[in-house]
Formats: sequence, structure tokens, C-alpha cells
Amino acid sequence: VQLQASGGGLVQAGDSLKLSCVVSGISFSNYGLGWFRQAPGKQRELVADITSIGSTNLADSVKGRFTISRDNAKNMVYLQMNSLKPEDTAVYSCNAKSRAGWPKVEYWGRGTLVTVSS
Repeated sequence: VQLQASGGGLVQAGDSLKLSCVVSGISFSNYGLGWFRQAPGKQRELVADITSIGSTNLADSVKGRFTISRDNAKNMVYLQMNSLKPEDTAVYSCNAKSRAGWPKVEYWGRGTLVTVSS
């Protein structure tokens, strides 16, 4: 199983970035997917997740600015980030979690660094 995130970079406050994560080795459509982030010196936190049927959930800190989506045909999950703030600076990682009713299993990918300058 592999999850590979990409799309991070250095941007200015107010800019946009779109993160992508390609997933292989699992029955993609049967997994919920999430984006997490970890800033220096802080705990990892959930940014957004999307269920196997497309229901989404976003952290309060990113509501109205970030959007999560998935493309089951391409085994991809995306995080569109608009109006970025310096406090969004973190390593962003994608996660896959088996759907309810399936054996419980979770996978993580390596992160991609997002740096937002003021």
C-alpha cells in the first residue's frame, strides 16, 4: 500500500495550493480518506476527511477556505487550499481508513510541506 502526497510548496498569505495524494494497493472506493497536518512543535491534527460515499468534514480552522475531494477512477484525493494563512504552515499527510463494517485498517503516506509566508 502506498500513499504519495504532492503539491506542497512555499506561498504567500492569501495564495492557493492544491495538494494531491495518489493511493495504490487498496480497494480505494471502500476507504475513507483524510488530510492531516503537523506544524513544528505541535500535534498532528485532522484537516479534512471524506468518506467512501463522499461525505466531507473539515476542521473549523479551515472551513470556508479548504475543500477535500476524491476521484475514485484515479485513486486520488485532493485538498484545495485557498486564502492560506501563515498558521497553515505544516507538513500535510494523507490517510486512508477502511470503511465501517470492514476490518479496521489505516494507512499513512509521507507528507508534503506547505509553508505560508506573511
